[in-house]
Amino acid sequence: MPELPEVEALTAILAERAAGREIARVLPVAVSVLKTYDPPLSALEGRTVTAAARHGKFLDLATDGPHLVVHLAKAGWLRWRDGLPEAPPRPGKGPLALRLLLAGPERSGFDLTEAGTRKGLAVYVVRDPREVPGIARLGPDPLDDSFTLEAFAGLLRGVRHRIKGVLRDQGVIAGIGNAYSDEILHAAQMSPYRLASDLTEAEIAGVYEAMGTTLRSAVERSRGLAATDLKGEKRGGMRVHGRTGQPCPVCGDTVREVSFRDSSLQYCPTCQTGGKPLADRRLSRLLK
Repeated sequence: MPELPEVEALTAILAERAAGREIARVLPVAVSVLKTYDPPLSALEGRTVTAAARHGKFLDLATDGPHLVVHLAKAGWLRWRDGLPEAPPRPGKGPLALRLLLAGPERSGFDLTEAGTRKGLAVYVVRDPREVPGIARLGPDPLDDSFTLEAFAGLLRGVRHRIKGVLRDQGVIAGIGNAYSDEILHAAQMSPYRLASDLTEAEIAGVYEAMGTTLRSAVERSRGLAATDLKGEKRGGMRVHGRTGQPCPVCGDTVREVSFRDSSLQYCPTCQTGGKPLADRRLSRLLK
């Protein structure tokens, strides 16, 4: 799933290539991805893109009228294209969900695609991004200057949930998903099963520092990359996530996995759990 660093990079691509340009056509292919009807998609046509922004894992393409807000879900992606075909796309079984064409002879724009059969890609046309329910409930952004150590500690106070689930909860902190929560906890040398309410001040500070370092490093690595290269950069930058059975780059121990119904977490026993493997069983609903 695209998380904060990848969505931040896609936002930068849209800001660079689309800002100041007029939207010529918005062509829905998979109608099910559109979650709003007023304003209609056609309200974007003829509008000028004024900015691109990120809200957690949401992309926000602002115009001098409505906003086009996108959540890429688990398998969605944005593909920037020059020379889009003149023929409109046809609905079918392919991954294409929506196409946006900018005005101009170069026929540039982007496709929203989604792989697999479990569809979660969501598109909203709204007058204000806060009209999107997922944005309205977002917690603070971990890269915002106002997200201080004191603010983070306050979010954890009295929360009797495992720290892995807390980091992933978009209503607590915006933008962190399964992959980067694994990486943050590895960098902090913290078990994903630790209860947030049990963390000492020093441990909270360690997770906070690891969060900032991990996310800022990922954003910096993704800066300037083409959209087609972002997924590979994400995979290549992981130290434990997605690396089950491989040696930990810090201590050399074997990276272990705990599987759930629709996801899994990876960790290093030596670095994070005192050498003890975690029970491979389903966690609370916070980890789903």
